[in-house]
Amino acid sequence: MATWRYFPYAVYSGAENMAIDEALLLSMAHSEDPQPVLRFYGWNPATLSLGYAQSYHKEVNEEACQVEGIDIVRRPTGGRAVLHEYELTYSVIAPEDNPNVAGTVVQSYLRISQALLKGFRTLGVEAEMVASEVKQRERSAVCFESPSWYELVVDGRKLVGSAQVRKEGVLLQHGSILLHFDAERLFRLLKFPSEGVGQRLLTGFKAKACALDEVWTQPIGREELEYEICSGFRDIMGIELLRSQLTDQEKILMEEMLPKYSSEAWTKKR
Repeated sequence: MATWRYFPYAVYSGAENMAIDEALLLSMAHSEDPQPVLRFYGWNPATLSLGYAQSYHKEVNEEACQVEGIDIVRRPTGGRAVLHEYELTYSVIAPEDNPNVAGTVVQSYLRISQALLKGFRTLGVEAEMVASEVKQRERSAVCFESPSWYELVVDGRKLVGSAQVRKEGVLLQHGSILLHFDAERLFRLLKFPSEGVGQRLLTGFKAKACALDEVWTQPIGREELEYEICSGFRDIMGIELLRSQLTDQEKILMEEMLPKYSSEAWTKKR
């Protein structure tokens, strides 16, 4: 049975989290015996993360972020803005040719979503996978606004937002699982053409996105959620998870990546 490295939940800043994910990707790319990673993490302080191609100047309300004490970081992955506050974030880093993630982006999304879904179903959450991308006529800068290929929804509302990048033969997919969510706060952190447009998009967003505490009445702790998602990965992918931590070399790579993700040049590059 294949073994993956398992990084239990730990809390870092936004820049540190992105630096760790990229360090794990780069380390794996140059390893003679690459071993996939399943990692869980949180964010302190609360952080607004932007997709790789998002426009900082057009979409981020910098003053509101400063007033509310929100950090800002740009992800190496695509997608739109996410407010990381009350959540469990996962990341999967694996060689592109690993049997459990091999194939197209859509095929790898499917396998990872199946593992996540198994965890939610074990907890009693009646989540489902969206089988095809939903097209929206009006889209904002906000992630969770609409589900894409094989993302998880409850009663049509998006529960998990994920994004993926591939580099040097390695796949990195990370995603946000919301335990609780303050949509009004997120929309205060972003720019819109007018107050009316922002309010209309906020109303639509609330109908399209959800957090666990909105769709499941029984309290679900972060530890329980992490445990069941790990079980989902074991069952769906047929793997063992070996508790792990950053190696010395990975720590060095993380420190090398950290100035990039901490810099305005990277965060405001678009």
